[in-house]
Amino acid sequence: MDFKALLDDTSANTDTFRAVQPDAAKGFVGMHRAAMGDGAVSTKHKELQCIAIGIAKQCNDCIGFHVRAAIRAGATRDEVAETVSVAIMMGGGPGYMYGARALQAFDQLSE
Repeated sequence: MDFKALLDDTSANTDTFRAVQPDAAKGFVGMHRAAMGDGAVSTKHKELQCIAIGIAKQCNDCIGFHVRAAIRAGATRDEVAETVSVAIMMGGGPGYMYGARALQAFDQLSE
């Protein structure tokens, strides 16, 4: 899977949605900003949580966007790998398959 191309395509799709439903898009972005800032839990750790949830929900787009954000927030490959391990433990086989994709996303998006 080419995560850079996937994220480019998803961004184009969300831009299209934003054009026809700007209020809904603004609402989501507002919620995202409110939830993801540093607080009692750091942004980096929130992004790692999002990766685990993306794996559990089998959302490649979520994995890609949140791996990229985790990298920007200072997450290491080892931190992503441990997050994948927790997601696998919680999600079983499907978590293992999508967890491997999250590590692939880290390798591609940290170049």
